[in-house]
Amino acid sequence: MTTVNSTNSSASIINALNGGSSSSASSTSGSTAADLQDSFLTMLTTQLKNQDPLNPMDNAQMTSQLAQISTLEGIQGLNTTLTSLLSSYNTSQALQAAGAIGSQVLVEGSGLALSSGISQGGVTLGSAANSVVVTIKDGSGKVVQTQELGKQSAGTVAFNWDGKDASGNQLSDGKYTFSVAATSAAGTAVTATPIQVGTVSAVVKSGSSFVLELSSGETVAFNNVLQFM
Repeated sequence: MTTVNSTNSSASIINALNGGSSSSASSTSGSTAADLQDSFLTMLTTQLKNQDPLNPMDNAQMTSQLAQISTLEGIQGLNTTLTSLLSSYNTSQALQAAGAIGSQVLVEGSGLALSSGISQGGVTLGSAANSVVVTIKDGSGKVVQTQELGKQSAGTVAFNWDGKDASGNQLSDGKYTFSVAATSAAGTAVTATPIQVGTVSAVVKSGSSFVLELSSGETVAFNNVLQFM
């Protein structure tokens, strides 16, 4: 009577499905899930046909092996589904990003672009502030203007700048920067995060995601955009 070692044979196939590094797994590493399933069923049929009647296969062991095969097939199916979903998400993100070209966005940053005497910026306050002061500087770092925004609630506060310095002179269009200092009624500092307005000029693929290139030359991750305007 021929005896088949069920433990070793089943283990080799399960190990192969798991991507194991044993010699048995190596011989089947190139097989597909369907091939491995066929091999398992063939092996199981051979075991049942040639088992020793006086020492039959352990039903609990066979059930466990079948359950493992089923679980591994389920995992492979789930991986395929997740890969498909990721591909669909990336395609959707690409289309959405492409549609953003030419639009304005709000992102964290201290840049202030002056164009035709018009410039916009903002600040996000961590809590209510009794005083919010915006300091604007030119490219050399010289302070050209300050704005007092007064009392403000927690959240995002927008401001406009007409491009004039403290003396009322109209400044040239170009790139400026700003900083914000906010204090509470008690005189303590309030967290103030500068928010800049940018125009999307291009969409660039970076790894598996996309980044937006602004007209200022800066790049920002798609998921770091606070708002599309």
